[in-house]
Amino acid sequence: MQIDLNSDLGESFGPWPMGDDASMLLIVTSANIACGFHAGDPAGILSVLKEAARLGVLVGAHVGYRDLVGFGRRTMDPSSEELIGDTIYQIGALQGLATAAGTTVRYVKPHGALYNAIAQDARQAADIIAAIKAVNPSLVLIALSGAPIVEQARLAGLTVVCEAFADRTYNADGSLVSRRLPNSVIHDPELVARRMLRLVKEGRITAIDGTEIRLEAQSICIHGDTPAAVSIARSVREELVRNGVKLKSFTHG
Repeated sequence: MQIDLNSDLGESFGPWPMGDDASMLLIVTSANIACGFHAGDPAGILSVLKEAARLGVLVGAHVGYRDLVGFGRRTMDPSSEELIGDTIYQIGALQGLATAAGTTVRYVKPHGALYNAIAQDARQAADIIAAIKAVNPSLVLIALSGAPIVEQARLAGLTVVCEAFADRTYNADGSLVSRRLPNSVIHDPELVARRMLRLVKEGRITAIDGTEIRLEAQSICIHGDTPAAVSIARSVREELVRNGVKLKSFTHG
């Protein structure tokens, strides 16, 4: 048994801190780095990339809508030209900073509202796929387990890693419970750890209504912007390791 642990990092902006990147980098095996559109500033992003390179943590482009004020969590409907251009721009910017930091961008994971949109919206999904292929077809796409985009991207020739969320609750259809609803985020580190161990061992998770659902997952995401993020990440890591699960990034070389 093995699994990748990822977290959204590099989201601080100027004097406004977001999360504890230094601590999370000691726990995760992959880091989704903000690209400046939903969060992050160049100097802060560069600093996180340098630390990820030092620790051997895989880095990916956490691309989002052009929505700094809304932290990329507001629904948007950009044209295909805009979305493709914005995505290429973000990947390129991060790759430039990554090169300066002595590392390289190996994958793409859309952020927030964009992530949720492409899970079901075939047109926006096609735009993200086109942008990735235009930059580098070998870049891996991280996508929501069970969502139509997984097959869509694989048919287009991309390598797709299916992702489960440690600290989010699920609906019975495998979608994430909206952040606008109560109990959409789980804050108990021990509960999260138990859920993730079961997911890795059995491929199952309990939905918010009690339904048992099956999820394919090669990577587990722990959000870095919640108050208990580090405690949750550490608890998940310790529980998995204690039960013989190997923590390893999904791509190497």
